[in-house]
Amino acid sequence: MSEIETQLEECGVCHSLHPMDELSSFDDTLVCPECMEDTTAVCGRCGERMWADDDQGNEDAGHLCQSCYDRYYNTCDECHRIICEEDAYYEDDDRVLCYDCHRRHRSRYSINDYSYKPDPIFYGSDTLYMGVEIELDEGGESDNQARKLLEIANAESERIYCKHDGSLNDGFEVVSHPMTLDYHMKSMPWQAVLEKARQLDYRSHQAKTCGLHVHVNRTAFGDNIAEQEEVIARILYFFEKHFEELLKFSRRTHRQMEQWSNRYGYRDSPSEILDHAKKGFRGFRYTAVNLTNTNTIEFRLFRGTLRYNSFIAALQLIDRICAVATCLNDEELKRLSWSTFVGGCEQYPELVQYLKERRLYVNEPVQADQEV
Repeated sequence: MSEIETQLEECGVCHSLHPMDELSSFDDTLVCPECMEDTTAVCGRCGERMWADDDQGNEDAGHLCQSCYDRYYNTCDECHRIICEEDAYYEDDDRVLCYDCHRRHRSRYSINDYSYKPDPIFYGSDTLYMGVEIELDEGGESDNQARKLLEIANAESERIYCKHDGSLNDGFEVVSHPMTLDYHMKSMPWQAVLEKARQLDYRSHQAKTCGLHVHVNRTAFGDNIAEQEEVIARILYFFEKHFEELLKFSRRTHRQMEQWSNRYGYRDSPSEILDHAKKGFRGFRYTAVNLTNTNTIEFRLFRGTLRYNSFIAALQLIDRICAVATCLNDEELKRLSWSTFVGGCEQYPELVQYLKERRLYVNEPVQADQEV
């Protein structure tokens, strides 16, 4: 009996007794075959055995000892995948990303090429959606600066992105996904975004190079092309009939309008203006109402701004114009005066305030904050 006992040794891991010839020595510890399988691993890079608790690898990367991980690998800070060092992307904020996360990061948190156009994400529930383009200048075309704006807006999901714009001196363009007016006003943190842009020394109105453009989906105007074009024709007529008031609203000069958002010219009926626009301005996008896009019409008349009230007032004006063009027929729209039009804007306090500031609301001037 004593002879058998002398041939048994205790496993240093599970503490059970095993014949001596079944145990292996690892890290100065005798280990049984089962524990060797369960509690140790072999580095797939250098072939050295290690305790499983010290394994720096995972199911995708395989087993990795600490030394090989430190020399040849890193971990993506976003998706936590283990990646080869040569495949790692180091961001400006010192984060390490894999290729897939780097690509998503670039699209969400930096300045994209001018041609960048992601699939639209629609926010809010209504028939009319507005996508906004705000041009910023004089603060630098900087990924770091853009990221600070986008982190405010995209905390929950991608709601805006940034693009290069060759018409700017030293800035970039902020573009929103399509949103209802209610979403722009109540759910989108525009006030914080515009305030941060000012803190970063960007200018829009004062830069004199910037515009504020608003895209509206054509489907808001009808179920088919014929219905949509009837409403679009009335929108064009409204712009031509009230061009001087809209010019004053826009904060642009006549010369700036001619350069960036020209008019089509007055005609006696909405359909005549639309026909003239389609024939005489084919492919020309620098008009107050740009018709060259397949899915949207673009309102280009506004000068850029980083002042929240001016920004929201512009969206409310577009919503109001689209509403009257949709609800009224041609003859009713032709009889609509500017005073009657603005008299129906009481539900938009920001718009009423702005109209008063610009002396466009029944001669009630008020003091306005400085445009930025």
